[in-house]
Amino acid sequence: MRNKLYLKEFQFFDGEDTVVFNIVALDDDKITVAVTKCGKIVVTDYELHGDGNRLYFEYGVAGNEHIYIDDFEEV
Repeated sequence: MRNKLYLKEFQFFDGEDTVVFNIVALDDDKITVAVTKCGKIVVTDYELHGDGNRLYFEYGVAGNEHIYIDDFEEV
C-alpha cells in the first residue's frame, strides 16, 4: 500500500498561498513530503498521528491544520 501513495499530491490553501504536498516516503510513525510553496520546494518529515482510522500530520502554526493521508490524490 505504501508504494501506491508515492508522489500522490494534496493541495492546501493556507489563507495566503496554495501549498502542494507530494508524498516521498511513508513509515509507521512518520511521513516524508515534498512541500511546494511560493515556488520553493522543501523535503521534510512530519510525525504521523491517528484520528480514528485516519492518519494525518500537523501543518502550519502550532500544527493547527491536520493534513489527512487519505486526502492525497494521484495526479
